[in-house]
Amino acid sequence: MSTQLIHAETLYDGTGAAPRHDCLVEVTEGRITGVTAASTPPRGALHVEVASPGFIDLQINGAADVQFNDSPTPEAAARIAAGARRGGTAHILPTFITAPGDGWHGAIAAIRQALEARSPGILGLHLEGPFLSPEKPGIHPAGAIRPLAEPDLAVLERAGLPLLLTLAPEEQPAGALRRLARAGITLFAGHSAASAARIDAAVAEGLTGVTHLWNAMPPPQGRAPGIVGRALTHPTLCAGIIADGHHLDPLNLALAARMMDGRLFLVSDAMRSYAGTETHFDLMGVPVTLEDGRLTGPDGTLAGAHLGLDEAVRVMVSQAGVPTEAAIAMASAVPARVMGLEHELGRVAPGYRASLTFLTRDLHAAGGLVDGVPFAELG
Repeated sequence: MSTQLIHAETLYDGTGAAPRHDCLVEVTEGRITGVTAASTPPRGALHVEVASPGFIDLQINGAADVQFNDSPTPEAAARIAAGARRGGTAHILPTFITAPGDGWHGAIAAIRQALEARSPGILGLHLEGPFLSPEKPGIHPAGAIRPLAEPDLAVLERAGLPLLLTLAPEEQPAGALRRLARAGITLFAGHSAASAARIDAAVAEGLTGVTHLWNAMPPPQGRAPGIVGRALTHPTLCAGIIADGHHLDPLNLALAARMMDGRLFLVSDAMRSYAGTETHFDLMGVPVTLEDGRLTGPDGTLAGAHLGLDEAVRVMVSQAGVPTEAAIAMASAVPARVMGLEHELGRVAPGYRASLTFLTRDLHAAGGLVDGVPFAELG
């Protein structure tokens, strides 16, 4: 039985507690088997400046010149996972967005195959649409947006894999959310114009979170707090947020972090340009351009992000004033809990899967492990 030793100058354990220093993490057969103090690295140990739980990205559309919508295959998902590792991400939910027809059926099949093959870093699937609000399409093709129908519910109920589904709750037929929640699907509201009261009703039916808070939803108003206001004030709702310096003002990042302590998590919303070579690409007929780190369509609409989770952590620390330990929990422990994996991932503690992210002192990704396997060995 082989054992790996990782000596970290600074260790963030994922609990949000202050960091520990000069720690030795012992890994055996893909599991963490010990975390102890060690002032100097023992012989054979890998020395890193900063170690944290492996980052988890629950919303990533593409990377490394691959877009999951364009190629919903196990191979594409694996390539996206590899690209995400450039930003320190150990695990992902490849994200399939609204498309004409029933292409999302193929996305389910592809990720089911990837899970059966134990493709490194793939946790499941995020379907963002097509069951959204026509009032809030964002970059999604408006003509393909529609409410859930009975055949859709049947396919989703028998999907047989960890699934995060973003939908507009106000557009769905009565009883649909409850059925999906009973099938074990994680339900998030997004691309939605739902009122706060409708969000409360959806929570009672099984809704647990909000997708890319503030984006593709109405801003809160004095007598209409909407999704944003309810997410900020709800005791249990979680929310993903895109901290790239483009999607949100730093004050809104800071407000969300303060109001949603332990409920806010970071997502990249990355497109194929991240960890790739392309600066121009087609998104289902819409030309998208990367300029100054910002992806936009012809009319200036944001078209996903060019972002790694290590940069999102840095933005939360430098622009939103969030303590580093809290920002790292937003990239690891909180998304693990969203997917019901809080006893497997998101912590550096004995018994947890040995998925770790290594960082430099200035919080740039410097490698990591996926279930004990170094990033460098995964491509």
